[in-house]
Amino acid sequence: MISTYPVVSGKYLINGEWKEITETVDVINPANTSEVVGQVAICSEEIVNETIEVAVKAYETWSRSDVKDRATRMNTAAEELAKIIEENVTVFVRENGKTLVEAKKDLLRCVEVMKGCATEVLNWWQPEVLPGNQNVQVRRRARGVTAIITPWNSPMILTFKRVIPAILAGNTVVVKPATNCPLTIMTCLKVVAEHFPPGVINIVSGSGKAIGDTLCSDSRVRTVAFVGSTETGKEIMKKSAGNLQKVYMELGGNDPAIILEDANMDEAAIKRLRMGILRAAGQVCSAVKRVYVHESRFDEVVKKLTKEFGRVVVGDGIQPDVTMGPLNNKAQFDYVNELIERTAKSGGKVVTTGIQLNPETWDQGYYMLPSIITGVDQQSEVVRVEQFGPVIPILPFSDVDEAVRLANDSEFGLRASVWTVNEELAIEMADRLEAGAVFHNNHTVFSELALDFPGLKESGVSRETRHCGLEFFADSYGFAD
Repeated sequence: MISTYPVVSGKYLINGEWKEITETVDVINPANTSEVVGQVAICSEEIVNETIEVAVKAYETWSRSDVKDRATRMNTAAEELAKIIEENVTVFVRENGKTLVEAKKDLLRCVEVMKGCATEVLNWWQPEVLPGNQNVQVRRRARGVTAIITPWNSPMILTFKRVIPAILAGNTVVVKPATNCPLTIMTCLKVVAEHFPPGVINIVSGSGKAIGDTLCSDSRVRTVAFVGSTETGKEIMKKSAGNLQKVYMELGGNDPAIILEDANMDEAAIKRLRMGILRAAGQVCSAVKRVYVHESRFDEVVKKLTKEFGRVVVGDGIQPDVTMGPLNNKAQFDYVNELIERTAKSGGKVVTTGIQLNPETWDQGYYMLPSIITGVDQQSEVVRVEQFGPVIPILPFSDVDEAVRLANDSEFGLRASVWTVNEELAIEMADRLEAGAVFHNNHTVFSELALDFPGLKESGVSRETRHCGLEFFADSYGFAD
């Protein structure tokens, strides 16, 4: 029933007003594809241009606002958002496919981002006086209108980690969420936007290419923050080059996990490895996508991980017993299934295991049991690509040099992990691994959300930050006597 749709369904946000348009597309529940969760508005180029103009005008005053006022507004908004988290968890599960635990954690982390960034900006914004004979200050100022384009796989945290620092730094934003999964983002940003002047936060939705092309080719947009595929990121860079827009990109990944001969692969470690692979059904850019195991431990690790995969309960994430939900959309579902089929036909050994919670309704959603693949080599398609699903190839290696070479043999460089009892060796290997971050005996995320270490090579365009990403959305300049 339409009455159950979120209030933001079929609307876009401009200058503090939620406007409804007739052209919409259904948002489908990936756990039950016959269920429509709501609609997403398909905004025209004219609407996008109007939204940019609104953001430009709002920037004139917002950029000159007191940083303490920005932080106060953000903290108040965070308190209000915290009040509606519980009621929006199920909507997020229904439009995205995550489990209840994953969905609630993502929403709570958004509140944490707001509070943490509001605290961080107060000190970060202060001028830095450089030592020397001349009085030189490093000061910061906002850049202007910021376009934020985010994906469907982890839409909440990936949107908030860009919107929040952008507006705290004094920018105005035009947010473009993915059409597959926009409703929870828009619902939560509605709460946030109500605590800021009209035009500071604007939201347009619709065709990724049409809206993206408009945002990235408009000289009024000074920064573009994009999370998504490397291919799309390259297209955005081409469009942005004409205006020399600042680009901040988190792109694809093909994360390697290296398990050395001395690794303690007990039950707890195997569980951490499984979580690193299958979080959000593997639809995470920083999930493990290749596992390299020392040849002396290969059979053992394959056996243990297969047993651990066998415990995974797959079904509708709304059910509390489910530990892995469906894939988010048909295109991704078809891609991963076809990838597994091609791998099997080319000689790879595919072992699919796990538990179907409700076999009788299995075909009603984009469900997949997790698969482990052996018998493939470094040049196999399943090893080279970003699978973005519940499938993992496992390959043997003979020594550390070979492991590092294999791990670095990729155009991506997002995350990596080294599994060994020898921390000194892990650090030595981390110095050689081409990744934005390397984890020891785990493959996870940073618990401190103020930390962000973007990827290398084709996994991102940005730099190391310890300040909630604030520096991505501001210019530093020198002031001297």
